[in-house]
Amino acid sequence: MKKRTPISKIMTTKVITLNHNDDLETAEALFKKNNIRHIPVLKGGKVIGILSFTDLLRISFADAVDEDEYEIDTVVYNMFSIEQVMAKNLISVNSETTIKEVAEILSKREFHALPVVDGENLVGIVTTTDLINYLLEQF
Repeated sequence: MKKRTPISKIMTTKVITLNHNDDLETAEALFKKNNIRHIPVLKGGKVIGILSFTDLLRISFADAVDEDEYEIDTVVYNMFSIEQVMAKNLISVNSETTIKEVAEILSKREFHALPVVDGENLVGIVTTTDLINYLLEQF
């Protein structure tokens, strides 16, 4: 295993994002359509937070109700904005941050994804799943 491998080698570069003024129904649709669990939230092109599918489930009945009760989801979703639900106190890394450094950050924090930002531009996202897949490839 190379000790200085940059996170750019394993990060996802085709990042699905939300705008801060999108609604939570849009977020749920993106999570489900793309089978992902974390979406960076942008405002003016800058990352201001990350919304996780878990964040959405905390406030909704998304997977706990029948399809006939879709209106309940809409009512609950309309009570909150993305900015109210997303994680705001982010740590971001740049594309040259090592995989080891990212693993250390994620192992000590309560989140499972980090935006990868070069300058002020979002260039990727790295998740605990990316790290696990990388480790599996080493064996």
